[in-house]
Amino acid sequence: MNSLFEKKLRSISKPEPLVKYFSSDTEFPDIMPIQKIEEFQKESLIEITNRAYKHCDFYQKKMDQLGVKPENIKELKDLSKLPLTSKEELRGNPYALLACDKEDISLVQVSTGTTGGEEIYMMYTWEDYYLHELSPGYPKLFPIESDDICINSLPYEMSASGLAFHKTFLEGCGATVVATGKGGAYSTSEKTVRMMRDLKPTVIITTPSWAIQLAEAAEEMSFDLKSLPLKTIWLTGEGCSPSFRDRVEEIWGTQANFYYGSLECGGLGVECEAHNGYHIPMGHAIIEIIDPETGEVLEPGEVGEIVVTSTVKYDSPLIRFRTKDLGFIERDVCSCGCALPRLQLRGRLVDHIDFQGESHSPIYLEEMLMRLPEVGYWFEFVVNPNRDYIKIRCELQNNVTPSEDLAESLSSKLEFDLGIPFKFEFVDQMPRSKGKTVRVVHEEDKP
Repeated sequence: MNSLFEKKLRSISKPEPLVKYFSSDTEFPDIMPIQKIEEFQKESLIEITNRAYKHCDFYQKKMDQLGVKPENIKELKDLSKLPLTSKEELRGNPYALLACDKEDISLVQVSTGTTGGEEIYMMYTWEDYYLHELSPGYPKLFPIESDDICINSLPYEMSASGLAFHKTFLEGCGATVVATGKGGAYSTSEKTVRMMRDLKPTVIITTPSWAIQLAEAAEEMSFDLKSLPLKTIWLTGEGCSPSFRDRVEEIWGTQANFYYGSLECGGLGVECEAHNGYHIPMGHAIIEIIDPETGEVLEPGEVGEIVVTSTVKYDSPLIRFRTKDLGFIERDVCSCGCALPRLQLRGRLVDHIDFQGESHSPIYLEEMLMRLPEVGYWFEFVVNPNRDYIKIRCELQNNVTPSEDLAESLSSKLEFDLGIPFKFEFVDQMPRSKGKTVRVVHEEDKP
């Protein structure tokens, strides 16, 4: 008896741009000439725009309001004529982006809710999720091979991250994936460490904070993480400063690379060994930088809001989606040799700390904090508008004794580096989160 899967395979066909540019096992965006990738992006954009206008009321109404028709989109530069899409438009509106029948939906994923508000749902047909998503690969930037054993310590429930990398490791790379998850009903840090001990993974992907929780569990179990044959740890899902990453690398004894993505957009940036920004996966996304106030497209090197158009979502198009992340694009060739432009992140529009009339990125504050060797891995910035300083509540390293003199010394060092007054509050143990670790806490009830 033929399975539904076999019937599906016989009935489907890839969109023409994917067939034209990625039907060969030797054609990958991270080794193709930029001009050729841009030709793919143009052709994919044209087809996706046509589908969106004809089959999606959401986009048809937005385009009609601007007086834009699909035939107006002929080149990549015409992308700016299309309307922007906001998170607010998608909240609580699960079927907004569909350009297919509801019965064709194979997978639904939902936002983790860390930024508040109604949920954002992303719908995938089988074709978009497997056939289209896996067409472009990045063997130079994401060198996972068939003999690799990959620990996937990202959440599988609701979140897109666990399943997305599961699919990439298993179907995209042909590697062995170990579905440990992160902080779920069964995926404790202790159990994950035992699995690492037994299976000897070569690759781990997880969040920065969970990498530390795994390290703490390994220490309690007297297991040496540096005994593992690791090639790379991939860190994603949370903001992470280079200084915090340096600590992860020291504990695990291996290189740690950043990966940037989101529920709505999928993968948006892959860091190479040079650790000099995120290479943009141009086979999957067209990225623009806009002025968040005016919507004007900015030039390379100018900092603004990151806007994403997917080049592989045909049945649930994502066109000019505002991420609320800040960054800029560098187009010079990286020292690693990869010609894909790099995205430099500069925090988020919604997460900055406003203090004494100025806005500060928590990642930059973390960067300077993690350069203080006495400070441990767990901390939070406590902001209160009634105070003339920012409190840092934190653990100290195991061999450091808390004291008022130490608190004053650390405060002075940070104020010298950042020009902001701080006060330290040392605690024996900060809470460990199974979800995204919160680094900024707002207190308004007392001075």
